[in-house]
Amino acid sequence: MHSFSLRSYPRAILHIDGDSFFASCEVAKNPALRGKPVVTGKERGIASAMTYEAKAQGVTRGMRLSEIKKVCPDAIILSSDYETYSLYSQRMYAIVRRYTPDVDEYSIDECFADLTGLRRTLRMSYEKIAEKIKHDLDTELGMTFSIGLAPTKVLAKLASKWKKPNGLTFIPLKLANQYLAEVSIGKIWGIGPQTSALLQKYGVKTAHDFVCKEQVWVTKYLSKPYVETWKELRGQVVFELNLEIKHDYQSISKTKTFTPPSTDRAFIFSQLSKNIESACIKARRHNLVTPEIYFFLKTQGFNYSGLEIKLSQGVSVPGEIVRAIADVFDVVYKTNTLYRATGIVLGKLRENTVVQQDLFEESVSIENTRVIYDFVDKLSKKFGKHTVFLGSSFMAITTKTHAGGRSDNIERVQNLFKGETKRKHLGIPMLGEAL
Repeated sequence: MHSFSLRSYPRAILHIDGDSFFASCEVAKNPALRGKPVVTGKERGIASAMTYEAKAQGVTRGMRLSEIKKVCPDAIILSSDYETYSLYSQRMYAIVRRYTPDVDEYSIDECFADLTGLRRTLRMSYEKIAEKIKHDLDTELGMTFSIGLAPTKVLAKLASKWKKPNGLTFIPLKLANQYLAEVSIGKIWGIGPQTSALLQKYGVKTAHDFVCKEQVWVTKYLSKPYVETWKELRGQVVFELNLEIKHDYQSISKTKTFTPPSTDRAFIFSQLSKNIESACIKARRHNLVTPEIYFFLKTQGFNYSGLEIKLSQGVSVPGEIVRAIADVFDVVYKTNTLYRATGIVLGKLRENTVVQQDLFEESVSIENTRVIYDFVDKLSKKFGKHTVFLGSSFMAITTKTHAGGRSDNIERVQNLFKGETKRKHLGIPMLGEAL
């Protein structure tokens, strides 16, 4: 069945992509939903993910709930259950690691894996290994995955999308040009609309047209990332797998939608304060500080307004950021305007290092604050996030995020495991995973 030569896969890279992952997780945990138009995102008021049955009836990502009901009256609209999705994601990675330790956890619903050199160890071809991984994922997780096998990450990503959903596509190096000839240049991973438009001006309409260009031409008209993509399409490995757990962040953002929308300044500021606390918790977890922040408010009409603030030095405690924003909040907030979400971005993150004492003892104060938050973080780890919180976050933490029919709790909130609280859940492996 598989007669490809060794040179067909100088490197054997697999890309695994969950089909409609969030919605599929809902179906997997409740098989009664199978075959039905399921949509997640009820808590946000817009479609976040949907099954292919819902897509077939015209439901698209970002569609408002009222519009969903018009195009798909029988849609089953659920609140997003991100904790469960994360558990399914961890299970996905664990299944792939049965076959290879080299797994790049690219996102919650997709990963890359390097199978190079494993044919003899596993006593099967690369194609057979891919088939076995897909079988295990589909059967054990109760959903489908689209998988692509190719010599590079860019080609593997192309292969996984070839027969989506539930696809399994092999693109050996010697057959790559046949596939590339059928793919428009704008469909290549990493090539956006502007670059695609530029290439088409020079007659580059397909991926095959692109790889046929000489490197001198490519480097003349395109920047380094696109030159690297060109090399990957030609079978040269440039993008290595990232096998490390991601601890490095250039930025951290936290956004929260609330319903019903509100004009209450105090409530909106409190929601923002809670987001700031959540972002700072993550920054401290990775020993990072931010010298620059950006906060924004989102109106009921989906318009954004925000402001960037530069801090005197890097911080990771929320009080400093809340005070900085309080001074300029009314520049962004408009009276009698309905708001539905707030957000914070911690930018230009860097490692937190021990500061030297200065003439005004400001550093001593910061160090004392750090000690306090070390204790706060220990309490949060034991009893759950926001066990201790700022007074400015009180309204957000003590008020339901979603009211008026959209505050129904997700299953993992309603049905707690032994040892869990509403604020602290256990990372229970899914479907009998060995401990």
